[in-house]
Amino acid sequence: MQTMVNEDNSRTGRETDGNESGVSSGTLSSPSRRRAFLGSVGAAAAVGLAGCMGGGGSGPSGAFKIGVLAPEPSKNPIGSSIANAAKYAATTLNENDGVLGNDVEVVVKDTHEDPATGKSKYQELTVGEEVDFTTGVFTSEVMLNLMDSIAEQSTVHMNAGSATPDTAKQVKADYEKYKYYFRSGPVNSHYLGQNMIDFADAKFSDLGWDSVAVLAEDYAWTEPVTSVLEDKLAATGVDVPISKRYASGTSDFSPIYDDIESSDADAAYVVMAHTGTSAIVQWAKQQRAFEFGGIHVPMQFPSYYGSVNGANRYAVVQNSATPNAAVTEKTMPFNEGYYDQFDSYPVYTGYHTYDAVMSYVNAATAADSRNADDVIPEIESQSFTGTAGTVSYYGQDQAYPHDLVYGQDAAWPLWFQWQEGDGSGSQTTLWPDELASGSYQKPPWV
Repeated sequence: MQTMVNEDNSRTGRETDGNESGVSSGTLSSPSRRRAFLGSVGAAAAVGLAGCMGGGGSGPSGAFKIGVLAPEPSKNPIGSSIANAAKYAATTLNENDGVLGNDVEVVVKDTHEDPATGKSKYQELTVGEEVDFTTGVFTSEVMLNLMDSIAEQSTVHMNAGSATPDTAKQVKADYEKYKYYFRSGPVNSHYLGQNMIDFADAKFSDLGWDSVAVLAEDYAWTEPVTSVLEDKLAATGVDVPISKRYASGTSDFSPIYDDIESSDADAAYVVMAHTGTSAIVQWAKQQRAFEFGGIHVPMQFPSYYGSVNGANRYAVVQNSATPNAAVTEKTMPFNEGYYDQFDSYPVYTGYHTYDAVMSYVNAATAADSRNADDVIPEIESQSFTGTAGTVSYYGQDQAYPHDLVYGQDAAWPLWFQWQEGDGSGSQTTLWPDELASGSYQKPPWV
C-alpha cells in the first residue's frame, strides 16, 4: 500500500482517484488506464516497473522514498504538478509491486522559490528522511544553490523544472563531485533558445512574421535563451529591430509595446515566466498592433484561459507537452491517469517529474541496487520513451553532461496557439507538423 509523508511528517493512506466513478462509457477506469499505460512502456521502463526481484547492494533500506522539492504545491500549478506527478508515479509503481520489492513513498517539501529555504528542505529530505533520490525544483536560483548539498549528500537529484544550463556546466567541470545531478526536463535554456530558432525557421513564414521584437525578462534562466536568439535568429531571415531584456519587476508594458509598434515588428517573440501575466493581459486589453508568441510559462498552464478571461487567445506558446497532444504513446495515458487522480491536468513540470521518477526507478532496477553510485551509470546509459519525448542524457564528453538530450528524436518541444472553442480555451498544436491539430489564427485587431 502506498503511503505519503506530508510536510508535517504525518502519514496518510493511499489516495483514491477523484473521478473513478464518473468515467464515461467506452473509457477505461483509472486502474485499467494505469495497466494500459504500463503495457505501453518500452523495454527499459518495463524493467523499472517490474522491479521486485529483491534489494541489491548498500544504500537506503525499507520503503523506497522519493523526495520532492516543489514551490508552494498547495496552490502553485507548477509546484502541485511536481508533487502530484510524483504521487501518481508512486501509485502506478505500487500497483505493480513497488521498486525492488519495496513500497514507494513520496515526501514533499515546499521550496517557496527561495534558495535558502530550498537548501534547508533538501537537507530535511536527505538527512532527515533518508530518501532514495530527490526530484523537482522550479527556480534556477534554487537549483544552483543546491548543487554543493547534492554533492555532499551523494544523493541523486533529478531536476524536473529548472532550466539553467549552469548546473550541467558544474558536472562538466568536476564530474566526480557533481555526478549526482541530472536534468529530466525541460531541456536546458540554451536548447529552449535553439528550439525558438527551429520554430522560427520552420513556421515564421507561415505565420507571416517577417519581423519580430525579442523581449526577455531579466532572470538568470533567460540569459542563455537570449544569447542563442541574438546569435542565430537573424540568420533565419527574420528582421529583429528590437532585442530587449527588461527589468524583472516590470508591471507596465505600455512603453515597451509603444516601441514595438513604432518598429513595425509583426510580433513580440518573448521569454517570460514571472512577468508573463501582466504582459499578455495588457497586450490583449490594449489590442496592440503586433502578434505575440514565444516562451511564456503561465500560458503553458491548461487552465490559464479562464484565469485571464481569454486574454491569451491568439498567443503562440512553446511547451513540453499538453493534455491534447500525443507527444509519445505515453502522453495521453499519463494525462488521463493524472486527471483521474487529481481532477486536473498537469503543467509541464508534471510530465518531467513523472519521467524523472521512472528514469531513476528504471536505473535502480537495472542496477539491482539502491546505492546511488551503482544507479548513476544506469541513468547515464538509458534511453526510454517518456511522456514528453525520449529520455536520455548527454555524456561526460559533451557540453552539458547529465542534461536531457534535445532533438527531433529526443526531447522536442511543441508549439501551440490558444484558440477559443465552445466558449473556453483550447491549446491547438501548430508544430511539429505531425502533431498539428489546427491552423494559426491571426488576432482580428492586427
